[in-house]
Amino acid sequence: MAGPVFPWRAGNQFELLIDGPQFFPRMLQTIMGAEHQVDLELYLVEAGACAEAMVQALVQAAERGVRVRCLFDDYGSLAFTLSLRQRLLGAGVELRWYNRLRWRRGLRNLYRDHRKLLLVDQAWAVVGGTGVTDQFWTPGEPVSEWHEVMVQMQGPLVADWQMLFDRQWRSNLRRTAWRPPTHFGLAHLPRVPVAGPGLGRVAYADARQHRDILQSLVRALISGKRRIWLATPYFLPTWKVRRALRRAAALGIDVRLLLTGPRTDHPSVRYAGHRYYPRLLRAGVKIFEYQPCFLHLKMVLVDDWVSIGSCNFDHWNLRFNLEANVEAIDPQLTADVVASFERDFALSRQVDLDDWQARPLWRRVKQRIWGWLDRVVVNLLDRRD
Repeated sequence: MAGPVFPWRAGNQFELLIDGPQFFPRMLQTIMGAEHQVDLELYLVEAGACAEAMVQALVQAAERGVRVRCLFDDYGSLAFTLSLRQRLLGAGVELRWYNRLRWRRGLRNLYRDHRKLLLVDQAWAVVGGTGVTDQFWTPGEPVSEWHEVMVQMQGPLVADWQMLFDRQWRSNLRRTAWRPPTHFGLAHLPRVPVAGPGLGRVAYADARQHRDILQSLVRALISGKRRIWLATPYFLPTWKVRRALRRAAALGIDVRLLLTGPRTDHPSVRYAGHRYYPRLLRAGVKIFEYQPCFLHLKMVLVDDWVSIGSCNFDHWNLRFNLEANVEAIDPQLTADVVASFERDFALSRQVDLDDWQARPLWRRVKQRIWGWLDRVVVNLLDRRD
């Protein structure tokens, strides 16, 4: 791996926050109570009621003398209007954009910052998969259009999240490599602790340079003994992930996938991922498609090990995106994740081989076309690697 690996930290407190009406008020309240520093790193930022509330909280913090830094992906924030940008800058907020879009950059424009991270006073953090858009939260609305989770945390682990943000903030302008303190970091993945509570680790991906986030997932899948539950909105997993899922199911482990149903923002990606269903189903993997709304969360549970964050674990994310997940072993967090999965499974339609073989012709055609196109893209990317 091209960068240092973060170790496990003990003595942390975690809380699972489910959907925008729960986590956005908590985030805004913490920003409004900030005394020294607020750091926000996001991919998707769009004008609307949610963005208005976030900008107002950041502006008020900056006007109180709090140092506020925002690192937004340039492509993901195209719908973040000039007036909102000027309000932030006018209040003294430090605003930077990851990988500004330039036609001369060609394929390098594909590199994006997909992380979602909020840090307050270097003592409080929330990490997950949300963007600042009305799909995740509209103030005053009791439910959200997109189903998402975030993890709030306090403790020694926050310092590692701060280091990850600071690294990207400093290297952002020229995309220089991270050079952390010489005494920091591990050369290889650390062993997973046997038990918690309060154990956590930062796992990240750095656009083809560093992929401990994927290696850690594959290792967890291979070592699972009782259950493997994985939720992702864009099911285009790498070959290693697919193989690990099939082998685990063949051994009798409870392997379940929680995937997006017909309500999705990218139907083509959903159809492309369907080509993996037959082999997984025949191996004993249980597949659930979430029905109430668009499932956007990225969450993995292997026995008692939890991974939650921005990474979809697909070949596209891991080639081009900055990603970040929190890995944790904590009895209460595990119990909350189990309860969240069980609620979502109950609201999903389980797909079996009979359903698959009985699907209509028009759906078969779409799956074949989009699956073929995705395979072509993967082959081209493999040649570039």
